[in-house]
Amino acid sequence: MAGCCGHEAQFDGLSAAYKQRLWIVIALNAAMFGVEMAAGQAAQSQALKADALDFLGDALTYGLSLAVIGASLRVRATAALFKGLSLMAMGLWVLGSTVYRVIYLGVPQAEIMGSIGFLALIANVASVLLLRAYKDGDANVRSVWLCSRNDAIGNVAVMVAALAVWGTETGWPDLIVAGLMAGLFVNSSQQIIRQALTERRHAKGVLRTAPH
Repeated sequence: MAGCCGHEAQFDGLSAAYKQRLWIVIALNAAMFGVEMAAGQAAQSQALKADALDFLGDALTYGLSLAVIGASLRVRATAALFKGLSLMAMGLWVLGSTVYRVIYLGVPQAEIMGSIGFLALIANVASVLLLRAYKDGDANVRSVWLCSRNDAIGNVAVMVAALAVWGTETGWPDLIVAGLMAGLFVNSSQQIIRQALTERRHAKGVLRTAPH
């Protein structure tokens, strides 16, 4: 997104209200990981499993975001860089597992996909609304917003895939959506990594020019 890597002063998470909202979002993500992974296994849906792993990754990285709130810009940017690299790895894993499923293709259960996808959408829309006011913060804060937004988009895609699986009676829609989600993960990871590296360079420059 244009202008996401500027050096202007940005919200860094030092707010009791933000921390409280982030704890709620962490709890929602952790709960939905368990629900969606179990449902993905039962339905044999690659898209549901991919979305479940995204919930887990979000819960862990949001915890990391909480841990570094109030730390130096360099520490916060390093945490965001770690999250960006993790999101990249997740996207590549989903892409690889989707290719595997293409070889061993099966038809997932559309009813489970659709119902769980809708439940996950509710959880993620709630997260997005809770965090919307903080979407333009520093790399650490902004990465949380991007992850929640991606989840909501992914849930809609899972529901569309469920409808397509039901209509075509094939597993291809599920695999296509899983592949698209992998692409979204990789794209967002690049945004986070780019901003984090910029903020790390800025922090390094500030340290060099600071009086000793």
